[in-house]
Amino acid sequence: MKSKIYRSVFLFAFAISTLPKSTSAQIIAGGNYYTLAICNDSTVKTWGSNVSGQLGNGSTSDSNIPVQVSNLSGVIAIVGEGNHSLALKSDSTVWCWGLNTWGQLGTANNTSSNIPLLVNTISDVIAIGGGTNHSLALKNNGSVWAWGQNLKGQLGDGSNTDSNVPVQVSGLSGIIAVAGGAHHSIALKNDGTVWTWGFNDSGRLGNGTNVDSNIPAQVSGLSGIIAIAGTGAGTIVLKNDGTVWSCGTNLNGQLGDGTLVPDSYTPVQVSGLSGITAIAGGFSHSLALKNTGTVWAWGDNGAGQLGNGTIQNDTNNAIQVTGLSGVAAIAGGGTHSIAFKNDGTFFVWGYGNNGQIGNGTNTNENPLPVQITGLCAPLTTTINDITEESFISVYPNPAHDRIVIEHDLTNQINEIKLFDITGKNVKIITENLSAKKINVNVSDLAKGLYFLHFNTSNGNTVQKIVID
Repeated sequence: MKSKIYRSVFLFAFAISTLPKSTSAQIIAGGNYYTLAICNDSTVKTWGSNVSGQLGNGSTSDSNIPVQVSNLSGVIAIVGEGNHSLALKSDSTVWCWGLNTWGQLGTANNTSSNIPLLVNTISDVIAIGGGTNHSLALKNNGSVWAWGQNLKGQLGDGSNTDSNVPVQVSGLSGIIAVAGGAHHSIALKNDGTVWTWGFNDSGRLGNGTNVDSNIPAQVSGLSGIIAIAGTGAGTIVLKNDGTVWSCGTNLNGQLGDGTLVPDSYTPVQVSGLSGITAIAGGFSHSLALKNTGTVWAWGDNGAGQLGNGTIQNDTNNAIQVTGLSGVAAIAGGGTHSIAFKNDGTFFVWGYGNNGQIGNGTNTNENPLPVQITGLCAPLTTTINDITEESFISVYPNPAHDRIVIEHDLTNQINEIKLFDITGKNVKIITENLSAKKINVNVSDLAKGLYFLHFNTSNGNTVQKIVID
């Protein structure tokens, strides 16, 4: 990608981090009983259950090894759900495949497809999400669109009518991220508040009630949120202080607060977690990535999806996944878990009866992480056009009045631009670019999400920061 228009800043910011040359897969996702990964050539590999064509390879046969999604390239984000999949391409278009009983593919019909199809009534998309039978898209103007099943109001348009084309979610603006649970939807605003809609049994909407809502309502008592995720019957959020909060059902300990309280209608803090940088949800379990590169999990462990070497030992406290360090990204499947390490290796654990572990077997229970080999071709150039092994770190993140940009690039940084969520260029940094540590004053900027766009003599890359 060589485009320098602001749209590409949004796209890469949600999907890309600078990675070493050994990287074999850059973005990961989990579906109900299947797994997805974007390779470094921007194509997609999938494996596991394929009963509805959710692997996207032109068949409906399960696969316990990675297979190529047909006719799909330029992909920068992926989502796996119940039995359907979504991909966001670098041209801001959305593609869907798999089950389409409720119109969740967004193709103006209800015919399932085992190959990707264009959602041709929506454009300018910067992020995607979804629930069991519905899909979500965030446009670059901060609006949210949804399609598919709407029995519980999960489309958020004020109705309970299914839609096989995207409809706009009511009353939302300034949104920077979207996610879904089984039958509910979640959105994060640029002011750090969280909004939810849809099914609300067990209090998964977090608004103090258990009443369904077909329009977005603000989650109670939350501020400073920088990331969101959904479980089957719950909502998880990450605060800018590195703590994790959850609401909804607690049948398997998925609140993670050390209690056996059946449900929580408002968010409670997950016990013992700090320094968290990313979160992910499975159907009845949750995952968190610490700034130490370790992974922590809690909730249902019926198939070993907590990754601590045990089976059938659910936990209501976060426990460390065994044997993983240097992890860069995490994802949750229905009853399995996924991690991607910063050395380019890829691990899966938990339920594997449909081949979703991806190691050529169909073992039911995998209580320890299993490394997947031969996933993608060796990396020649990264998706963000950085062609040498390099890293750029930005800290503190979230920041208050100042950030430090530290890098080990051997090539010259020519310019650094800072964009806000609307795509407006709010700061250009041209001084001290030859230094390995660059101090930048951000005290003049409002709170919210921003994107640092680095132009170097060897390509471009983008990093996301939050100013609180």
